[in-house]
Amino acid sequence: MPPFPRPFFDNNDWFMPIILGSKPAIDLYETDNELVAEANIPDFNPDDISISIENDNLIISGESKEENEEERKGYYKKEIRRGSFERMVRLPMPVDEDKINATYEKGILKVIMPKAEEKREGKKIKIKSK
Repeated sequence: MPPFPRPFFDNNDWFMPIILGSKPAIDLYETDNELVAEANIPDFNPDDISISIENDNLIISGESKEENEEERKGYYKKEIRRGSFERMVRLPMPVDEDKINATYEKGILKVIMPKAEEKREGKKIKIKSK
């Protein structure tokens, strides 16, 4: 008999969604005048997402809280988790931090960063909800 009665990483383990999906997917692409980042962040309130530029890195973080622990009663299985994430993506060129625009629509966060000639200091960006 093996030392454990079932595999350690079983499909029914409560922590598997955390391991598999703890960081949102991000696409980063370039147009003639901008860098654009799109992140798949469904079911978040834009007010709970933070965006900043620090040391030529785009940093996106967020936190989703479960409002009422009592709602868990009666569940047979609960895979939808609340928690936090942080993604940091190195930018391939300087961006104009004063002109960055961020929108959130249908679970997609879009950050439009105009290209800049010179490196600038870090800045926090406000998200507009559509």
